[in-house]
Amino acid sequence: MVNIQLEENIKTEELSYNAPVFNEETNNIYLAHHIEKNLKTIIDEDMQSEQPLFINIKHGFIRSLAYKLVSCPKERIVIGVSGESASGKSTLTSKILDMSISEKHRSLSTLINSDNYYKDASEELKAAGSYEALFDSGFNLDEPQAVDLPLLRNDLEKIKAGEVIFTPEYNFFTIESIPNKIKKVPAKIILTEGLFVLENTIKEILDVSVYVHTPSDVIKERWYKRAVERGKVGKAADMLFDTVNEGATQSLRPYAKDADVVLSALRTEKYIKEVIMKIKNTIKNCL
Repeated sequence: MVNIQLEENIKTEELSYNAPVFNEETNNIYLAHHIEKNLKTIIDEDMQSEQPLFINIKHGFIRSLAYKLVSCPKERIVIGVSGESASGKSTLTSKILDMSISEKHRSLSTLINSDNYYKDASEELKAAGSYEALFDSGFNLDEPQAVDLPLLRNDLEKIKAGEVIFTPEYNFFTIESIPNKIKKVPAKIILTEGLFVLENTIKEILDVSVYVHTPSDVIKERWYKRAVERGKVGKAADMLFDTVNEGATQSLRPYAKDADVVLSALRTEKYIKEVIMKIKNTIKNCL
């Protein structure tokens, strides 16, 4: 009789140990692990290709992001995308925006372009008389001081908290800033893109920091093409590109070592979209 009772106790203990209670925390851990595993599979497959999209991912980032997605499903996610001028930031950002359109055709994202936060220098241009003279005087768009980063941070904090904001609008021809011009509404994914969005002032409030790496020869070709579209040609364009390259060396390229994710801009738009859609399908229940 004693032996039978002892055997029953053992069975009861074993049953209790092997059948944990599935509360909300347990479910979150399980779902986060599932998302982490699937994201790692997508990234591993990419990294085995001849020209990977993913160059580097900070250790522990995927796990941290997966748990944040499932444990705080109503919290807005702020993604910052940086890289050198003409590196392909805008292309990547547009694909993320495409990804965030839901099946009900509802946009789950909003874009805060940091280019609109350049400080007004239209009076300085008028006083100098030309772009060449302005650049000769030391004017430089490729340094953090040229952007109103405190205002950008303030607007990002507001929209992340659920407020509608009105951002400035910047004209690259007249280098004039028009305040409170562009209406932006809160969304699940808040994207901010531009040269200096990985500066500490902004990076502190980002949930995901992305740096886009592009070879210098590709950047130069793209940059001169865009310079023409913005009215910069000849000596003015050459002077500006020299400043851009110097600024990138000092301020931008160091961002890569601290970014959560470093991506290559050499893959086709089609491939980038395919990878991003795989990521979306993995985490869509959290969006």
